[in-house]
Amino acid sequence: MVQSLRSWKLQLVLDFRSHTAVFLQIADGIIAEIRKGRLQPGMPLPGSRVLAGDLGVNRKTVVLAYEELLAGGWAESSSRKGTFVSRTLPDWVLPEEQPSAGNAVPFAFNAFETLPLSDAGRGSIVFDDGLPDVKLAPLDELARAYRRIFRQKARWRMMGYGHEKGEPKLREALTRMLRLERGLQTVPENLCVTRGSQMALYLAAMTLVCPGDRVVVEDPGYSPAREVFRQAGAVLIPVAVDASGIRTDDLESICRQGPIKAVYVTPHHQFPTTVSLKADRRMHLLRLSRQYGFAVVEDDYDYEYHFGLRSVLPLASLDPDVIYIGSLSKLIAPAVRIGYLTGPVPFVDAVAALRMRIDRQGDTIMENAVAELMDEGIVSRHTRKAFSVYSRKRSRMEALLHQYLGDQVMVGRPEGGLAFWVPLRTPLSVDDLARAGVQVIDTRRFWFSGDGPPALRLGYASLTDTELEDGLRRIALALSAKDRKS
Repeated sequence: MVQSLRSWKLQLVLDFRSHTAVFLQIADGIIAEIRKGRLQPGMPLPGSRVLAGDLGVNRKTVVLAYEELLAGGWAESSSRKGTFVSRTLPDWVLPEEQPSAGNAVPFAFNAFETLPLSDAGRGSIVFDDGLPDVKLAPLDELARAYRRIFRQKARWRMMGYGHEKGEPKLREALTRMLRLERGLQTVPENLCVTRGSQMALYLAAMTLVCPGDRVVVEDPGYSPAREVFRQAGAVLIPVAVDASGIRTDDLESICRQGPIKAVYVTPHHQFPTTVSLKADRRMHLLRLSRQYGFAVVEDDYDYEYHFGLRSVLPLASLDPDVIYIGSLSKLIAPAVRIGYLTGPVPFVDAVAALRMRIDRQGDTIMENAVAELMDEGIVSRHTRKAFSVYSRKRSRMEALLHQYLGDQVMVGRPEGGLAFWVPLRTPLSVDDLARAGVQVIDTRRFWFSGDGPPALRLGYASLTDTELEDGLRRIALALSAKDRKS
């Protein structure tokens, strides 16, 4: 910390025409920075030679200023270490202007909410909404790819601006993957790399929707997607999801009532219920799209983890006009912020143009490193390994659900995804679970109305077997306690 702070210049304004001695101006300037909170107790001050050079004064002037600070209790010195802001500042010091806090903001702004977990405190078991186990990530291979990139003679070329649609090498690798494994007829020109699937969704919504356009969303569904479309000015229309996915008969009725601009779906593993959209409804959705002229936005957030007997290809494999969104963040690790979007070339061109307004380009080095892992087969090997681990964990999770909650909840085995959707017979709030030492997402947010039948979404991939068992045992105890009170 000391080294990083001393590497920055201490900016002070001096008036060499003033009647006030320069050393006093330096001392007063440092005191002002302390009172503003920019210099905190214990922070190191620049060496006298360094500060003298930065300010263009004699070193003796800075020494006098530091002596003034030491005498006033504003600074303290340590042999061979230097001068520091005093850890025990004068009692009468009052902070000057501080950043606005709470509601004391002097201007209006748009407030955006996050999707928080309940706060169960230390020692709690955290059931996320289906994140991968980062301990499985191919970190050594990724580090080697980085080293190889920085050892190239032409590595300086990667330090400039890149293509607005993403690094060509990565777009080519993603195109091969999508064509071979998912049946998409895509080319690098109709693919745009983004910093995660959420950014791809934002760009798609902002490019697609005009204020007042009607957009259909799943209910229950992915609430951040609803907020993105709402921010774009869309009028949202919820359509119910059942055991076969989104109700396309209800969608057809809505289409007959008036034009809609888009339908946002998660057909592979519906979020949050994990159900897969059945074949007849897939075909019905695409027929309606062609008949009524609306866009289908397909969010395929965890395609790789489908454990059913039959592999289900994306909607985009059947219709090249589908706007298809995917991500490598769940495939490799959440910190690898690489998502992508495919669709008609003119639409993807417009998405890339908008992307340049908010983020000139992605992480060039990361994109090239990941492309190298894909070309060498490392990503596919990691996928097979992770698939095997998560398949076993899914079976273990199912067995534990039956063991601890079988008589209290309806247990269904998801065909894919890294979470279980667990409908509850007895309502159980996130606060009830927090008191039991379990941290979960409030699933009421997934319902369009803000409330719906009680349920839990329990991610299992990132937890150990011991944590899974301990967490489900705690949930069972919380349910039993709730039943006794009711």
